[in-house]
Amino acid sequence: MAILEFEKSPSSDDNWTKRGYESIYSSSDKIRQIDSFYIWLLDLVEPVPGKRLLDVACGVGVLPNKAAKIRLDAHGIDLSEQAIHIASAEGIARFVVGNGEYLPYPTGYFDYVMSIGSLEHYISPYGGTLELARVLAPDGKACILLPNLYSILGTVYNALRHGRTVGDNQPLQRYAALGDWQDMLEQGGFVVEQVVKYEREWPRSLHDLGWYLYHPKLLIRLLLTPFVPLNWASCFVYLCSKQ
Repeated sequence: MAILEFEKSPSSDDNWTKRGYESIYSSSDKIRQIDSFYIWLLDLVEPVPGKRLLDVACGVGVLPNKAAKIRLDAHGIDLSEQAIHIASAEGIARFVVGNGEYLPYPTGYFDYVMSIGSLEHYISPYGGTLELARVLAPDGKACILLPNLYSILGTVYNALRHGRTVGDNQPLQRYAALGDWQDMLEQGGFVVEQVVKYEREWPRSLHDLGWYLYHPKLLIRLLLTPFVPLNWASCFVYLCSKQ
């Protein structure tokens, strides 16, 4: 399994990643996508009201709070206390501070498990995968988004133009190809049922349409999305069942 790792800050302190995320979520440049992104991801798992959902490394809690609004028993967990403080302010879903590699939930507890652009930042992505599979119910669904090393509009473009693989300023970043991530997920206890490409999400509100008009480069990327082959996409969304 070939995975490219970089941007690791040299430190012998086990809490260096936590400190990095506390700094991110204490700043004005928090990790958050437009609402249409989270709605799209929820639609992929076809949620049934009343079922339990967990978003691991939930950040400021947009996805769990939106899940709660469609009557899911929604939970979120994140390493950053600052992120969970922001997420809890809305007062809809349930949030806890915790490490995705050691989830404080019973085995088989959740009908839906979401991991959106987070496993690639763990100290042990495989350890995080094992935990995601452990807490998923036997008939549950997992939705796991991971970045592509060979993104034609991302890493490849940046390498051609700038001579660098550009990260996203998080403490630890990894990239891999479609099959490499799939190998890790299957070794960690999942069956990959479907892979969906992600480049940009179509706007589902006037607010998000306005956001694209304010970010014309990302609007161009959105319009190019249908023409990008799966293996060249920015990210892969793996829809999985439990082994």
